[in-house]
Amino acid sequence: MRRRLAAAAALLLSLAACSAPAQVQQAPRGESAFVIVQNLDVVTDWDPATSYSNEIIAFQNVYETLTFWNPVTGKAAPRLATSWRSSADGRSWTFTLRPGVTFHTGRPLDASAVKASIERTMKLGGGAAYIWDAVSGIRAEDPVTVTFSLKYAVPLDLVASAGYAAYVYDTRAAGDLRGWLRGGRDAGSGPYTVASWSKGKEDELTLRAYDGYWGGWAGPHYRTVKYRVVPDPDRAWRMLLRGEAGFVERLNPRLYARATRTPGVRTSQRPSFQTAMLLFNTASGPMADVRVRRAVQKAVDYRGIVKMLRGAVSPASGIVPEGLIGHVPDRVPRQDLAGAERLLRRAGYGPGGRPLRLSVTYAEGDTDQRLLVNRLAIALKPLNVTLEIQAMPWTAQWDRGKKRGQDVFVMYWWPDYADGYSWFGNVFRSQNPTVFNLTYLKDPATDTLIDTLPQLTVSDRTAAERAFAEATDRVLDRHAAAALPWVVNYQRAYLGGVQGYDDNPAYPDVVFVYGLRPSG
Repeated sequence: MRRRLAAAAALLLSLAACSAPAQVQQAPRGESAFVIVQNLDVVTDWDPATSYSNEIIAFQNVYETLTFWNPVTGKAAPRLATSWRSSADGRSWTFTLRPGVTFHTGRPLDASAVKASIERTMKLGGGAAYIWDAVSGIRAEDPVTVTFSLKYAVPLDLVASAGYAAYVYDTRAAGDLRGWLRGGRDAGSGPYTVASWSKGKEDELTLRAYDGYWGGWAGPHYRTVKYRVVPDPDRAWRMLLRGEAGFVERLNPRLYARATRTPGVRTSQRPSFQTAMLLFNTASGPMADVRVRRAVQKAVDYRGIVKMLRGAVSPASGIVPEGLIGHVPDRVPRQDLAGAERLLRRAGYGPGGRPLRLSVTYAEGDTDQRLLVNRLAIALKPLNVTLEIQAMPWTAQWDRGKKRGQDVFVMYWWPDYADGYSWFGNVFRSQNPTVFNLTYLKDPATDTLIDTLPQLTVSDRTAAERAFAEATDRVLDRHAAAALPWVVNYQRAYLGGVQGYDDNPAYPDVVFVYGLRPSG
């Protein structure tokens, strides 16, 4: 998952709507604990080198990166690095580090620690480690200066802001670091450190303030952060009303409309870089027939679903959302049931043909995804196609997907840093073993095209746009590997006493709690 931005993204952000509460219903309890309610399990992988899933929402409060993507300027901003410079050819980058930073282990975060953590991430090669593929060497020039040598030019200041695999961490925290972390520990430098973790429980994760944080703790702050997993949106809404939660990351349209009218509750709606995707099994089962995949593509009620979700989503055009390089305009899909029937008949299915049963998995508790698959089932039923739909906890769904255990896999995708390559390099490029290529697409020509995208993005933006458009055509038309029904519009609800909240589309669903201020 990764991200990138252009001037259009800044314009979209400026259109964000935020409602003010008529009155503050209740301040967060004790003004020191901030409770975040969301519908998915928080932690899948505790290792910051390989973490590549929902734990971003917690890790961005525990770990830090050299830079931070600023949604207003659309550029990298200081974080652990206070400044940086690149050579004229873009193949050497030098970062000056913030002095006096320490890890939660007490050891100093210096240039050697930066070198060690990035080199370990590169060596493990898991998750989003590919973001460092251009790096040929890292030198610690002195305690606060680190230089990266590159094999080819890339925007390393943006790479260093990535939501995954860009974390700087204490590689000396334990001899068996991976095993040590697996127990629910951290080796970060951020404002919060892990206090407790209960895998699979509703009260899954609690963070506490790190007293040695370089930003300091003067003034009001939330000293404790709690993540609660509540798949039922109605229950999450009731928790917010009772003051048992301070923030609910997503409500269904009905509840969000209520939230905008509820005294003591603030709401925020903003466009995102997050897309919903139906990923089709191209390797086995009935969906291995491209005619069946194209039929299912055509059966999706794209316009109807966007209308029913009432502002929670916007139509998708191509694969990459607007505001990122790789976006292809004027590719908004339309439902075509007659075309779907013709394709199914050619494949031996359809009315009067063999009955077709397709298994579909989606994330438990996600009412938008549930609407999507139920509407698809209604559209396909007259065509003699039955969907066997199963809602699953994300980790279980992902585990099944890696084993090719379904015909259609529904999930969200977002970029690792502000760039459109992530959808192609991670979701549609050949993988062995499978991580996120849950279409199991394996096409050397498509792989070769995808591999040209990162360098073209730096060296020839026009050629990069053409290559992205061709890659989009190959994935959606030639292979019919997926359908993209919408781009998410973030709709949040939080207590009126919470001050300073703002969404950053480069870090989806992340609440940067240190920047919030509690008030009664």
